[in-house]
This record gives sequence, structure tokens and C-alpha cells, in this order.
Amino acid sequence: MKLILKIIGGLLALLLLAGVVFYFMKNETEPVAAPTSEADALAEKMMASVNTAAWDTTRWVKWDFAGRNQYVWDKERHLVQVTMGEDKVLLNPGDITGKVVGGENDQSLIKSAWDNFNNDSFWLNAIAKAKDGGTERSIVDLEDGRKGLKVEYKGGGTTPGDSYVWILDENNRPTSYKMWVQIIPVGGLEATWEQYEPISTGALISRSHNIAGVDLKITDVAGGMNLSDVGLTEDPFAEM
Repeated sequence: MKLILKIIGGLLALLLLAGVVFYFMKNETEPVAAPTSEADALAEKMMASVNTAAWDTTRWVKWDFAGRNQYVWDKERHLVQVTMGEDKVLLNPGDITGKVVGGENDQSLIKSAWDNFNNDSFWLNAIAKAKDGGTERSIVDLEDGRKGLKVEYKGGGTTPGDSYVWILDENNRPTSYKMWVQIIPVGGLEATWEQYEPISTGALISRSHNIAGVDLKITDVAGGMNLSDVGLTEDPFAEM
């Protein structure tokens, strides 16, 4: 038993050491710059590169986030069906209310659905949120010599205060962003934005992200103006 405990202790020490090494190797100081009209103009170009105008007019969206949670979103009424394993919630994100399908209205479950929707819809199309209310934009210099478009979220969502620095290609389309967020202790962790494909309205959605070797896939994506565009025949929010 003592030998087993020593082995477990040694493994935990190695994991802790690996975490410390990773932190000091990857951690970057958040770049700081003043908001400018130049940054606002670059944000407009970035959003145009994925046809955000088409996204804004898209009513229905469906997607699966990393095989974990599934969504049907009526953007016009801002209502979301959130499926988390065996649990299904009809959610009103505006006031964090909703209905648990086939069960009691557990507020903690509704709050979990709201938190998941905030996170997973950001991964779906954070580009479209670059000029949301409560955001500031600036052009920053990165430690690796690249320039980036920094978008700082001053309020709203689950974790206000988070910042993202977008790395753009020659067509102003994002290839990745670096994150300074509350839930990740390492500053400047980079996530790729790849495999852009259109939904029926013409809005482009990145279907693949990679963070430190971990893949996050956005699958079963569909969007359009009618329920049939996302494979449904009945309004999922009729009982709300």
C-alpha cells in the first residue's frame, strides 16, 4: 500500500511539474492598446469576410458542440433548445428563464444551459460578436511579432472582462485567436479557426478549432430562414 501511495504521489508531482512548465512556457502578458477607429474598421472587414450580414438575418440555427451539447436556436425570438446528455431545456437567454422538458424546472439546470449556450455559441460564431454592445477594439502587437485585432468584452455573458486577439489572413478572415479569459489560467492560449463552410443563407461558420493539441469540432451545423432548413417540422418552443 505504501508503494502504491508513493507511485501515486510521484505521478501527481510530475503532473504538477508539467503544469508549471506549461504555464511558464505558454503564458503571455495581455497586450494593451487604446481603442481606435482603425480597429473598428478592421473588425468590419473581419466580419464581412465570413458574411456576418447573412448571419444577422439568419433565423434558425442548429449545431452540435464537440459532441457534448446540441442546440436549436431561434435567433428572431432569441429562444434556444439546449440538449445536454439526457437533459433538454427550452431556454430564454435574455432573462435566464426556461422550461426543463419532461422534468421539474430545476433552476440550476436552466443556469447550466445558459452557461453552455454562452460558451458554445461563442465557439460557433464569435466573429459576429466583435462589435457587440460592451466591447472595445484595438490593434495590438503580439510577442511573436504578429499584429492582432483585440476585442475586449467589458460586460455581458457568463464571464465579462474576457479578451480575444484575432489573427487574420490576407483576406481579413481569422485563422486563430489568442485568449485572455477567466476560466483559463494561461494567458494568450491560441485556438485555431479553420474549415469554414457556409450555411444556407451564405454565412460562413468555422467547423474546426484546435487548442494545445485538443480538437473542438462544430458538427451537424445547419441554418436558414425556416424550420425545414434545420431539419424540423414543428416549433420546438410551442410549449413555452
